[in-house]
Formats: sequence, structure tokens, C-alpha cells
Amino acid sequence: MSIKHASFTIERTYPAPVGKVWQAWADQASKAKWFAAPDGWESQGHTLDFRVGGTEHVASTDTNGTVHAYNALYHDIRPNERIVSTYSMHANDNKTSVSLATVEFEEDGDQTTLTITEHGAFFDELDRPEWREEGTNGLLDALGKSLTS
Repeated sequence: MSIKHASFTIERTYPAPVGKVWQAWADQASKAKWFAAPDGWESQGHTLDFRVGGTEHVASTDTNGTVHAYNALYHDIRPNERIVSTYSMHANDNKTSVSLATVEFEEDGDQTTLTITEHGAFFDELDRPEWREEGTNGLLDALGKSLTS
């Protein structure tokens, strides 16, 4: 049994006002468009109670039949400024990691710079920091596409 600790930060600028980018995170229907399941995966459901103390749950099945689940708790929400949450990831019945994540929004005219910082504990080689960073980048790509559609 092992545990690996790691952190990463990703910054993206989107050609959309901060209110639109914020809405993509805060509204369940908007977030489900880009967050619920990666391309090629089958969604098993998405719920979002976006408030301090609220939760979010996402489950989807990959092409190999593994069910991946995300379970989050919101600790701090400042509209159009920041979101702070903790979350656990699971692959089938195995907890693979637990993380503290911050999402910061910075308005720059009609653009928004989004900065995500994650501090994670990754368990037993079931998940790895580089996989999480790659997955987060994929989600941010999907967010960008959803903002232009």
C-alpha cells in the first residue's frame, strides 16, 4: 500500500466574460455538458448542489467497463471569483485519490482567466498525478468548447 502526494496548477484564458465561465461551473445543466463524461465514455449520472456545504457526484463508464466516480464537497464559493472543494475519485469499488481543489476566476475585459490548483493524495498506483493533470486539461478543453457553442 502506498500514497503519493502531488500538486499542480493549470491556467487557461477563455474568450468569454467571467459570468459565462462562472455559469458553466455553477449551473448543473451547463456543467453536465462538459464535465459529466469524457468523449467515448457513458455517463452514469451527474448531480450538483452548488452551495457551500453542497455536493457534486459524477459517474461514468470508460471503454473498458470501469466505472469512475467523482464525489465532491464545496467548502467556499465566491461568485465570479473562486470555488474551493475537496473530492474523492473511485474506480469501481476502489478509492483512488482525495484532493483539495481551487478554481479561481479572473476577468480581463471580455475574457476570463481560470486557474485551477490541486493538491492530491493518490493511492496505491490506482491513480497518478500526471493522469489527473491530463484529465483536468481534457476537462478544460471541453469547457472551452462548451463556452463557444
